[in-house]
This record gives sequence, structure tokens and C-alpha cells, in this order.
Amino acid sequence: MALYQRLKRQILSKVVLVRIALVTLSLCFFVTLYFLAIKPLGRLTTALPDHSGRTNFLLLGMAGGNHDGSDLTDTIIFVSINKSSGDTLLVSIPRDLWIPSLRAKINTAYHYGEEKQPRQGGMVLAKSAISEAIDQPVDYTVIIDFSVFEKAIDTVGGLDITVDRPFTDLKYPVVGRESDPCEPCRYQTVGFTAGPQHLDGATALKFVRSRNAEGDEGTDFARSARQEKLISALKQKVLSSPAKAFQLKSILLEGIITDISPDLYFPLARLALKSARTKLRTATIVEPLVYNPPISAVQDYQWVLLPKDDDPQTIADYVASLLEK
Repeated sequence: MALYQRLKRQILSKVVLVRIALVTLSLCFFVTLYFLAIKPLGRLTTALPDHSGRTNFLLLGMAGGNHDGSDLTDTIIFVSINKSSGDTLLVSIPRDLWIPSLRAKINTAYHYGEEKQPRQGGMVLAKSAISEAIDQPVDYTVIIDFSVFEKAIDTVGGLDITVDRPFTDLKYPVVGRESDPCEPCRYQTVGFTAGPQHLDGATALKFVRSRNAEGDEGTDFARSARQEKLISALKQKVLSSPAKAFQLKSILLEGIITDISPDLYFPLARLALKSARTKLRTATIVEPLVYNPPISAVQDYQWVLLPKDDDPQTIADYVASLLEK
């Protein structure tokens, strides 16, 4: 009888340990969801939009601050996630792409929308402009201030990347001196050598924002590729350390603007977990999909990019082909 009681206690103790382990795993799971959803869980009933099995997002990055052009979107990325497989596609949109309905470049859409309807119009007009450019619906928008991006990278301990091509930018803007009467004082020189690099937040921001280097790295197309490289590195770093992921939450809350409502946090968190298990696919809208026409009154004497053969369907077909893979 004593032996039976002792065995029973041992078995029960193992059951308790298993239960504790399950509870711990569950807590870790929901902590992960908490971070991925950015804010506390809301109602769990709302379904995500579905476009041939995918939900689409618009990721915008802007400099912020009080200088001219602070709300122009330097980074414009269309993100589409397959709801079943988690397949995630990132398509970088060049900021100089001309939007006929706006009679302006695509990076001004948020600015003009905010002028018409502060705190909401910017996201509405930006989504509309993207849909016009690539002929795909956009469900939600996430806007991040670059200063928050810098803090986030420092929080995870920096990022390890490989610089494909060396470059030097003699006119990288100095934060806070964008309107300095002394024009040379507005800029600093930044440079990167080819090969493996460990980047802190400030250096990573220079890496993805530089656009005035000579040669191939001085184009918006190259900048988009660098942004995609950094996003992939950040994703891998966060996935390798759940503790760092949780630390990011409060930082991201400081500088993220979104039109995602609380009732979507849980399904979006599940979608994010599926996405985290897949390799990001990236693409950039570059030549020959777009070209730079002669400066003329047709585009108000601005330097712009137009679809190949002036046919918007060229870009639309390209994006559609990527989504079908």
C-alpha cells in the first residue's frame, strides 16, 4: 500500500510538472502574440480580409520631425501574407513613381491625405495610391518613424549583414539641420565597405536611407534592396530571441501609426506567427518595369518614374505574377 501511494505521488508530480510546462509554453505563446500584435488582445472573432487567400499591408517609413518633408514616405513597401502557408512577399515601391490621379509622386500621398483629413486621410490616400500603382487591394497600413527604427535595432543588439557593394554618400542629411542656412552644414559623409558588417541603430539607418552615393548604390532601387536586407536580418534576430522581441514592444508603441483595430490583434498575431516560419520573398519595382521620362510640364517639371511604355498594367502584371508563386 505504501509503495502504491509513493508511485501515485510520483506519477501525479510528473503530471503536475507537465501541466506547469504546458502553462509556461502557453504563456510564452501569448507573450509572443502580445508583441506581434503590438497591443493587448482584443476580441477574437474578426476574420482578416481575404484576397485569393492573402491579406495585404502597406509599410511606410518616414523621417519625422518638424522640418519640411518630414511626412514624406521615404520607404514604401507592399506586404502580402498568405493566410494558409504564411508565405510573405515584400515589394518595394520607388518613391518617385508618378500617380496620375494625384498628379504627384507616390511618396507624397500620405502628406496630401493628412492635409485633407488629419490622422486618417494620410493612410487612406496612401493605400489608394498603392492600389492604383500595382492594382492590388491594401487592407492595413503601418507607419514607422525612422528614429524608432533606430532604437529597435539597438534594442536587439544591432544587426549582422553583408554589404554587397561599397559606397560613399557625401550628402547624407544631418538630423535637425535640414533647413540650416549653411547648406554644406546640412550634410555629412557616410560610407560602407563591402563584406560582413555589424550595424548599430544609427549606422543601420544610414545604410538604408542613403540615396546620394555615386554609382549603382545611389539609386532608390539600391536603397530598396538594402531596406529589404535589413528587414530580413531584423526578423531573424527577433525570432532568435523572444526576450528581445518582448523588449521591442514598448519602443514600437512610441512611433508606430496604424489603422489596425483592436479586434484584429489576435488573428493578425496568428498570421504573423505563420509568416515568421517562412522565408521572406522580396522584390523591387525597377527598370525595365519603370523609366525616367524627360522633365516636362506633363509631370509638373518633376523628376519622376513612369511604368514601362506608359502602361500601368506592366507593374500590375509583375506584382500579380509574384503573388501567384
